Amino acid sequence: MAERIGIIGARGYVGSELIRLIAGHPRFELAFVSSREREGQRLRDHEAGYTGELAYVAHGPEAAAEQGVDALVLALPNGKAAPFVAAVDATAPETLLIDLSADYRFDDAWYYGLPELTRDRYAGQRRISNPGCYATAMQLAIAPMFDVLDGPVQCFGVSGYSGAGTTPSDKNDPAKLRDNLMPYALTGHVHEREVTRQLGHAVEFMPHVAPHFRGLTITANLHLQRAFTRDEAVARYRERYAGEPLVRVADEAPWVSAIANAHHVDIGGFALSEDGRRLVVVSTEDNLLKGAATQALQNLNLAFGFDEIAGIPA
Repeated sequence: MAERIGIIGARGYVGSELIRLIAGHPRFELAFVSSREREGQRLRDHEAGYTGELAYVAHGPEAAAEQGVDALVLALPNGKAAPFVAAVDATAPETLLIDLSADYRFDDAWYYGLPELTRDRYAGQRRISNPGCYATAMQLAIAPMFDVLDGPVQCFGVSGYSGAGTTPSDKNDPAKLRDNLMPYALTGHVHEREVTRQLGHAVEFMPHVAPHFRGLTITANLHLQRAFTRDEAVARYRERYAGEPLVRVADEAPWVSAIANAHHVDIGGFALSEDGRRLVVVSTEDNLLKGAATQALQNLNLAFGFDEIAGIPA
């Protein structure tokens, strides 16, 4: 019998990706998708490739909690999850909740679901916080060298404007972004705090928005406690991610144009300073997929005991 999944916030870019992934999963069934703006409209009129009969609903917190779903995925902007969490806690506490916002990434009662780094911490928790898109790329770029870091890690990031969501702003206005690179939140960004907390090591993050729609890249600058050769550094990454189908390590620095619509993270570049104590690594991912929807599907699979990459296209 299929596990029934509900989605709140289905009109956004990530919601669209989730609909396609869950609808195509061999063991999941879309129970409902909620969007106030599209209430009553058929999904297939908006989602290419979806052939089912579902129409959008507009469930508030109590209605969503009462649907009897096996899992509820919250694809809402930051600051909007709490009423839904409270309603599920009160009405159906055994429902699996996956929150894609930053609202519970700093809450120790929630499992932080970056499977490649945290799956050994999963012990059946019914509350899962999906990592941020940039935070995923940064942590995967840093983790293999974590034990030899010397001082803060600097990460320069550039994302497509889909990362700014659908609410109009300068950061997702194609006219303002044309021929432009827009810096923002250059200190104290939520992903900077998230990665610093998860790694227990200072990370300094400088994000920017570019004119392309999807895909992000981070360039991580790692100071090391001792000298490394390039081969030694690369070997650490290959060993750490051996057997991880959604992390690919290459010699060359990856390009954002190659990661759009892909479900994995590319890590490469691996430039060392002359003294061997400064390593620069590049990490790219599709911010809507491995940075959000694909990772949510990994976490759903993990929670229900399925193959972690079930339903994720190769």
